[in-house]
Amino acid sequence: MFTIKEYTVETVADPFKILSGERFEFLIDLEVEEDDELHHEAGVKLRVIYAVENGAGRIVKYEFLTADTGKYIDIEMEDDELAMVAQFCDENYGQA
Repeated sequence: MFTIKEYTVETVADPFKILSGERFEFLIDLEVEEDDELHHEAGVKLRVIYAVENGAGRIVKYEFLTADTGKYIDIEMEDDELAMVAQFCDENYGQA
């Protein structure tokens, strides 16, 4: 399990109006316990693309990255983590 330390959120531009609804990109700094397989000495970030359409939000894509190099970490979130991140995004996409 991990906790969210800080984050940034930006609106994803869609100049050609191909996508329906709005898209937001979250870059979230995580605190990960040392005994967790996700732990990395340099730290871990979570990049999330979050879509909002007709008042309903959902995670479109996510990826874990090393904080120092941005290298992809091939790990999937567990259901409870996914629910926590989705709720976090739903509560904070308005900050963009």
